[in-house]
Amino acid sequence: MLSIQDVLDYCDLDRGEIEAIAEHEHIPITLAAEMSEALLCSPEGVCKLHVMFLENMQHAFDCGNFEHVNELAAAYQHLQRTHPLPSLSSH
Repeated sequence: MLSIQDVLDYCDLDRGEIEAIAEHEHIPITLAAEMSEALLCSPEGVCKLHVMFLENMQHAFDCGNFEHVNELAAAYQHLQRTHPLPSLSSH
């Protein structure tokens, strides 16, 4: 049986990023890890990841949970460095 650490080690995202997906989608962290790998396979999926973070931060801000906003912002900065938004180009 795989541990949560085994699952996280398999992912291209870190624990904070996976936890943000789980929070946004209201799913267990193991499913969020699996979902993250699927999202990273396309530019649309990467965009969706960015939107998830922004929506999580907005929700935490609206709830007055500023510590969580800062935690999410730190994880989002990592996401921006490792999986930046795809550039929009005309074909």
